[in-house]
Amino acid sequence: MSTIDKALDALFLLGDQPGALRLTDVARALAMPRSSAHRVLAPLLRRGLVEQDAQGRYQVGFGLVALGLGAAAREPLALAARPLLEAAADELGETFFLVVARAGRLRVLEKAEGNGFLRAAPQLGANVPVHATAVGKLFVAHAPDAVELGELTPYTVATRHTPETLAADVARARADGYALNDEEWQAGLAVVAAPVFVRGALVGAVALAMVAPRLRELGTPAAARRTIHVAEGIALRMEGTTP
Repeated sequence: MSTIDKALDALFLLGDQPGALRLTDVARALAMPRSSAHRVLAPLLRRGLVEQDAQGRYQVGFGLVALGLGAAAREPLALAARPLLEAAADELGETFFLVVARAGRLRVLEKAEGNGFLRAAPQLGANVPVHATAVGKLFVAHAPDAVELGELTPYTVATRHTPETLAADVARARADGYALNDEEWQAGLAVVAAPVFVRGALVGAVALAMVAPRLRELGTPAAARRTIHVAEGIALRMEGTTP
């Protein structure tokens, strides 16, 4: 395995972690000696792609974030979505996300924060699970080959973690034109998502995220209408028509 391969493995390892890792943990996960892991991480540290916290543990660095933001800024879909997401977030005071499928995974491509509880997460570039999210159900419904379903991990008591219950939600999403995640990924988090179709193909999904009581207050139909409106606006912009 080349040094570049090892460095990429280290970056992906750290990027998938919820927190920082000790050098020992990195070496164990990559099946290499501590000295080799240190040599792999050293140039990443110098370039700011990896950082160390106060305890000397390793985590992804701002340099990597900046690269990701630069790539996202050049994405036509992100450019088309940004003003519409920002306008909707300002109007409702809740956070809107644009999620796309890349290499079988779902990633947050763009985000407009409201002023509510959920401003912090998930971050741009973050992976989100397929089976436990509203956007994931839309991809399974309309573009199943674009995502890898993987194990149906039960994140909460509400997670659809059997093929039968997930299939029922997917069928409902296909029929309704939107999907719902009601505390299935994170307790207290409710999300309504709508598909972005460009010339008949699913290119992404818009997610409106809020605390669960807020969805009860707003009502799922109203939240779905607003989310669908944003998704349709993005599609029109991608097709060269201003909504």
